[in-house]
This record gives sequence, structure tokens and C-alpha cells, in this order.
Amino acid sequence: MARSAFVTGATGFVGLNLVQQLMAEGWDVTALHRPTSDLTFLNRFGPRLALGEITDRASLIAAIPQGTDTLFHVAGNTSMWRKGDAEQTRDNVEGTRNVVEAAKAKGVRRLIVTSSISAYGPVSGEVTEETPSMAAKSSVNYERTKWQAQEIALAAVGDGLEVVVMQPGAIMGAYDIGTWSRMFVMVRDGKLPGVPPAQLTFAHVREIVGAHIAAADKGVNGGQYLLAGENSTMLALVTEVGQLLGKSVPKKALPLGLMRVAATVGGFVSGLTGKEPGITAEMVEAFSHPMTTTSAKAQRELGYKIVPLKVMVKDCYDWMVAEGRL
Repeated sequence: MARSAFVTGATGFVGLNLVQQLMAEGWDVTALHRPTSDLTFLNRFGPRLALGEITDRASLIAAIPQGTDTLFHVAGNTSMWRKGDAEQTRDNVEGTRNVVEAAKAKGVRRLIVTSSISAYGPVSGEVTEETPSMAAKSSVNYERTKWQAQEIALAAVGDGLEVVVMQPGAIMGAYDIGTWSRMFVMVRDGKLPGVPPAQLTFAHVREIVGAHIAAADKGVNGGQYLLAGENSTMLALVTEVGQLLGKSVPKKALPLGLMRVAATVGGFVSGLTGKEPGITAEMVEAFSHPMTTTSAKAQRELGYKIVPLKVMVKDCYDWMVAEGRL
């Protein structure tokens, strides 16, 4: 009999890749989606579809098949704009609480939570799973809510639910509907205003979902795993994109001080227009704490692999070209 999986966030970047791989490995997959979700890509893989929302506990309880083996909670709100904080808290914190309670109610064996490296908050230097999180004191709501969400999930271990937390870095690859793929379009159209002075750790979505699936059996109950990769810069990413597209790109990153000025001006303008600015104060704050990350634990216990940035960028590019998005 096929093992059963329930996936939240199934119509998003990571969720689509996860459903695709689970189906390829023979899992019996139920994919959660909202009434307004675009099911174009998800329908390619043929999972069982379930209508519901993580912010509606009753709909989750109705959607999750009784006795589901593994629930992959991938859904999350990644906004970096203060105006969206209330909705983000509802999605990330209360949504995760609903998922946990629904999982317990339906007899789920193991819950795999997609958190983020951002759950460590404004830390600098090398980060490992042993690094104390500073997210509780962060001015960035995304960092606070990702930390709160994983703490809510881990607390359920005491109630008999097995929980494993995954903490990816900046993810790239196929089915990137609106994350880094936007940069390709901006570079192509000559509309990239500048490059933030960000130092990131890039991870291939294929390896991210592979680690998630491995965690269903091999992950330590109550444990967390950093899913990082090549520690690089936003400028290096933009340079790779420019080379693939044959377009000129900035040679230097913007100074952090200039980013702060732009965020202040953008915040003022957005207060008048109601539209999200291109650069927010939260983005600048997140960019101002350079860190390097190791995935030794995930490599050792989950078979996770580091993929070169050049390969990730090419895979994303190839997918966009194949889908007519470039």
C-alpha cells in the first residue's frame, strides 16, 4: 500500500516540486488548495485535491485523510512589508497552530514543517542548528513569525506528534513562479534598479524537497535541519542571470545606507498610494546581517547535497524558457 502524504502550500514553488517528487516515488498524495488557487501546474502531477485553508482549522480537519502518514506543512507567507504583518502573523503563526491541531486530530504520524533560515533572526557569522535564535527580538515580522511557527510545531512533540523542522536558505529551481524568477524578467527588460548588498545561502529546490521526503523517516523527531548551499551574494546571482541572458548588470551592490534611504522614501510613498514599495525597511534589515551556513547535519542524516549556484540559476532559467516565461 502506498504511503500517504498531505501537503499544504501545494500550489507554491516548493510545494509543487514536493508533490511532483512524492508522486514520482509512489506516495498517495493529498494536496490542499484554496478556492482561488491556480491549479494549472498542480494538476500536471495528479494528486488528490482537497479544498481548505490553513487559517480555517475546520477545513483542515475535513481535508486531511484520517491516519495520514506524513503531513508536509509547506505553506507560508514570505512578505517583507510591514503593512502585511497582521495577515502574515495569521498565516504563519495561527496557520501553523491550526495545522498542528488538525494533524493531532486526524492521527497524523509525522509533521514536516518548512521553516526558514530566517527563523534564526538577525544573527551574523556562521549559523548551525545549535545557533541560538534571535528572531523573537527581530524588527522583521517574517523572522519572528517563522520562529514562532516552528516553536509551536516542536511543542507538539510532547503531545505525541512526531515533528521535524526544515530550515531552507534562498531556494532556486523549476516552478519558481514568483521568487527569484522575477529577477530574470527585470534583467531581461533592463528594469533592475540595483543590487542589494545581501549575502545569502542558495539551495536547489530539488535537494530541498528530497530532504523533506527523507525527513519523513530519517529526520530526528523534534529536530531541525538547515538546508543551505553555496554561501554567496545577491550580486553573484545577478551576474549569473546577466550572463545567461546576455544582458549587462550592475558591477557593484548598492551601499546599505542608500538602501535605507530608498526604503524610507518608498515607505512614505506607499503610505500615500497603498502600494508595496520595491524596497522595504524589513528587506534592508534582513540584508544587513551577513551570515554563512552549514548543512553538514542534513548532508549526514538526510542525504542532502550542495548544488553550485551556477547550476541552480541555469535550472531556473531552463524552466522559465520551457514554460514561455522568458
